[in-house]
Amino acid sequence: MKTSLERGFTLIELVVVITILGILAAFAVPRFISLESTARAATINSLAGSIRSAASLARGMSMATANSASVTMEGNSVALVNNYPDAGNGGIANALSPIASTDFTFTPGSPVATGTAKWTKVGATTVANCVVSYVPSASAGAAPTVAVDTSGC
Repeated sequence: MKTSLERGFTLIELVVVITILGILAAFAVPRFISLESTARAATINSLAGSIRSAASLARGMSMATANSASVTMEGNSVALVNNYPDAGNGGIANALSPIASTDFTFTPGSPVATGTAKWTKVGATTVANCVVSYVPSASAGAAPTVAVDTSGC
């Protein structure tokens, strides 16, 4: 007669493996949450760099064409104040166009010549504190102000 060997795992072995996986997951989850927040903060900082670049490019084009009212960037007319984009949809928003509305929510400045335009990150922990703000140039020769808040990302 042949004896057959039973193969498989005992209940205790399965419980030990599940327990180990649970412990590993408990340490891994907070790390991934931290990475998500870090990624949102990096996105906000990248947008701030893009805003600074777009504003400088618009100013350069304005100075080269001697047109302080508007310039055309990537086929979009960009409204200017003091040779930099204004804070409206026709100003800095057009200079950055296109930015996906699934990533950021844009709020134009009011009034566009002196108001503060804001981009908030969609999906941030505290949306009001995961933001880039843009204040147009206050006077000829003065650069616009770009500020970043990543405390709520």
